[in-house]
Amino acid sequence: MLLLTFEGIDGSGKSTQARLLDERLREEGYETLLVREPGGTAFSERVRSLLLDPSLNVQPFAELLLFSAARAQLVAERIRPALEAGRIVICDRFYDSTTAYQGAGRGVAEPAWLQSFHRRVTGDLEPDRTYLVEVDLDTAKRRRDAEDAANDRMEAAGPAFYERVGRAYADLAEAHPERIRRLDGDRSIDALRATIWEDVRVLLDAEDGTAISGAGSS
Repeated sequence: MLLLTFEGIDGSGKSTQARLLDERLREEGYETLLVREPGGTAFSERVRSLLLDPSLNVQPFAELLLFSAARAQLVAERIRPALEAGRIVICDRFYDSTTAYQGAGRGVAEPAWLQSFHRRVTGDLEPDRTYLVEVDLDTAKRRRDAEDAANDRMEAAGPAFYERVGRAYADLAEAHPERIRRLDGDRSIDALRATIWEDVRVLLDAEDGTAISGAGSS
């Protein structure tokens, strides 16, 4: 069916939009799978605990490998079987996060190397659409602080780190305009939800020829 991914710096609001889209699709009668990265399987959730543990000193390349290991397990165990069963998969983060966070944020590897690596990790699986929710760094930090995210090893990174991540996301969007849709994260939750839904309806019509434009309200 469709693989839809959500990206953005921590505090962008992408997780909220992923959840809202999953709810809307279910309301419209579609079978969905909503997963997060890292996570989504017993193995991947254990890896998540390691990656987010503020007491651990995880080296940048080890961090990249751990994220990718969790992704490989998630794709093999849950995402690919769900797609083969005709379900719509919504993933809160996918390999673009690794390119932005570990590639640019940590300075581990160049995008070209990572692109080839991602193909091996996912077995050439590529999202049908990626929704990049963009907000300025101050807004994102304010949201993270409100959620007490300082106890999270990844989200406790400094502003220079997030500047690099944000630039990397912008570069990815420019390099893949056919896949990545840039969204203004300063808009209201409902406005973003409606914009995403309109785009998803187009994808669904193209995917299976099912016209749902008149179903429900946005």
